[in-house]
Amino acid sequence: MPETTMKAVGLTRYLPIDHPDSLLDVKIEKPVPTGRDLLVRVQAVSVNPVDVKVRGPKERTESKPRVLGWDVAGVVEQTGPDCTLFKPGDEVYYAGSITRPGGNSEFHLVDERIVGSKPTSLDFAQAAALPLTSITAWEGLFHRLGISPDQGANPGKTILIIGAAGGVGSIAVQLAKYAGLTVIGTASRPESAAWAKGLGADQIINHYEDFVPQLKALGLANVDYIFCLNSTEKHWKNMADAIEPQGKICSIVETDERLNLTMLKDKSVTFVWELMFTRPMFETADMIEQHKLLNELAVLVDRGLIRTTVAEKLTPINADNLRKAHAMLETGRSVGKVVLEQFE
Repeated sequence: MPETTMKAVGLTRYLPIDHPDSLLDVKIEKPVPTGRDLLVRVQAVSVNPVDVKVRGPKERTESKPRVLGWDVAGVVEQTGPDCTLFKPGDEVYYAGSITRPGGNSEFHLVDERIVGSKPTSLDFAQAAALPLTSITAWEGLFHRLGISPDQGANPGKTILIIGAAGGVGSIAVQLAKYAGLTVIGTASRPESAAWAKGLGADQIINHYEDFVPQLKALGLANVDYIFCLNSTEKHWKNMADAIEPQGKICSIVETDERLNLTMLKDKSVTFVWELMFTRPMFETADMIEQHKLLNELAVLVDRGLIRTTVAEKLTPINADNLRKAHAMLETGRSVGKVVLEQFE
């Protein structure tokens, strides 16, 4: 008789990460795919700031364990009746949807339109580090800022990436260099600066200091694009000062403070948000763009043009290791991605 339950890591209360009940090993019902859903046997997952944010302390309880995790690499176990893109046995990677259960479970349901074929040159742990950050970076650079994604297509154009050594920054630096931009990254510690430079950043400035004097010291008056991956409100004036007239700014970081958009008016600057969950959350007509970009990214990875950003691996996937991974992210000093692999 087939197994009807599966191992997972979930929560019922929203607690500080040092509380032993903040994440729990649980048994939950194994899902069945319908429509365009794939049932994926999870081989590896990685942790992102969204996991920490969702899990963070709040006055609420869940009647059933809530499963987090929005980075998965695994093998298609079963397909829904309407699937056309994948078949059982295919190796895949994806981020999933914030409105559905996450992937910290032995099996996981995901709409095939937001799933890509895993890079063949990577193992599952290396692949699991990529989807959420890569979708965010790709959409931010190429869909929101409107930069051409073609190799070397943007000579003479400059981009400032705020938070270049983080998860999204680590991919954004590589994609921007591939597209031919001059990349200035921000970092404040020697190890994070070295990481960003190692991924291809041409120059590094400190995000705790005024941007314009540092850019001028590099021979730049302004930059054509800014990709903000950290503290939108803290960097707002610096971004307004540093952006080129008619330039474009994209941020992935929400703010509780009001942003003075008038600061961008005289320069006719475009400001746009990027949230990689928008397409799956609203099931937009172009939802399949995430399938396409993950497949394009896999080609770049397999050609050796983009590299995975794993910084640390933990085995197996369980509550204890996921608590460790969340704690690492909460320091705000992590470089690259923390990945977990294999259920016991």
